[in-house]
Amino acid sequence: MSQWVYPAGTSADAEYDTRVLPGSVEGWAHTGLQVADLAAGESRTVETHDLEYIVVPLRGAASVEVAGQAYELAGRPDVFSAATDVLYVPRDASFTLTSTTGGRYALCSATARNALPVAYVPASAVPDELRGAGTASRRVRNFGTPGVLEADSIIACEVITPAGNWSSYPPHKHDEERDGVETSLEEIYYFELRTEPGSPAAGDAFGYQRVYGTDERPIDVLAEVRPRDVVLVPHGWHGPAMAPPGYDMYYLNVMAGPGETRAWLICDDPAHAWVRQTWAGQAVDPRLATTE
Repeated sequence: MSQWVYPAGTSADAEYDTRVLPGSVEGWAHTGLQVADLAAGESRTVETHDLEYIVVPLRGAASVEVAGQAYELAGRPDVFSAATDVLYVPRDASFTLTSTTGGRYALCSATARNALPVAYVPASAVPDELRGAGTASRRVRNFGTPGVLEADSIIACEVITPAGNWSSYPPHKHDEERDGVETSLEEIYYFELRTEPGSPAAGDAFGYQRVYGTDERPIDVLAEVRPRDVVLVPHGWHGPAMAPPGYDMYYLNVMAGPGETRAWLICDDPAHAWVRQTWAGQAVDPRLATTE
């Protein structure tokens, strides 16, 4: 199902190395992601129209001007080193992102019914969650989740999975509106990968992403992913995201859906839900203790 997998550069246009927006693919309606490498002083201007945005520096610092006010984003050296400050921009607005140091920047977006105030979230306010245990250990930075960022529909976070670990596991889904149980959310996975620190060679970093469906709503994706690849999850069970030994994995998640309640409620695949019970007797991967 190649319409759901975009190797680096295959969704590029004149301004963005990655560009996926609602309507880009048949059956894709609510979420978007634009990623660009910018030289120091280079800018991108966005008219938000019916989308709300979160500006996420992946590497480098930036200034974002909205309605005559400038917001400085200190950014970070790279996605593996630290959390970053982010900026929320509502629908029916215009903003200009200017790189101050040169870097890579992600513009996460989602359809929105209502325009909320511009919101700056400093890196110090981003919750840092250690999720799972053992070889299912990963770090989740919840910069754009309910309770952290006030928004209309968009939910966004980023995940660090150390080499040899499985993430987005057990496989789960969120493609139905079931009150208090599950919410219907599309999801974007944007990947960065690196050779594990301390390795004797540069390597050729890669990982894998799995998405599979039900008899009623089939989908079948098993993608080898490399830096800057994108996998779209319109529905179905997704996971694991696998980081092979030797290569650390980062992914940025962007979610939104048609429901009126902004919430991330998931349902585990019953065939694999039991795995969560095993975590109680395992320690969190110690490599995550040294990650900011």
